[in-house]
Amino acid sequence: MDKVIHFSMPNDVMYGRGCVYSLQYHIVWTTKYRKPILINNIEADVKRHLISVLHSLDMNVMAIEIMPDHVYLLVKCKPQLRISDAIQQLKGNTARWLFQKHPIIKKQLWKGHLWNPSYFVATVSDRSISQVRTYINNQRIK
Repeated sequence: MDKVIHFSMPNDVMYGRGCVYSLQYHIVWTTKYRKPILINNIEADVKRHLISVLHSLDMNVMAIEIMPDHVYLLVKCKPQLRISDAIQQLKGNTARWLFQKHPIIKKQLWKGHLWNPSYFVATVSDRSISQVRTYINNQRIK
């Protein structure tokens, strides 16, 4: 009596050396004291810089939204990437770069810290990717 097992692979499965994976993360972090710093041209600058840092980390952007006081990301990455290290690089590189490009921001923040030290990260299953993408894309509407 042989059992037949059906296993369906999602469409966005990636193949690595010795592994098959589909990893998506929903990431959110805020500015220090929730100060509305990320506005006007700063918002666009932060978005462009984050996308370049994500590409350098070999992370694919599925959705991104920059609000005045926080950042939303939906990304795909390899299992070899340690997500805590990636977030540390994203926050650190962006803060350093932003303070150089817009030095007036540092004066608006106590002790010159741009980001709150904590963050939110959750894995996203294939069934809920569209839900998270819709949530992130609709943040401007609310």
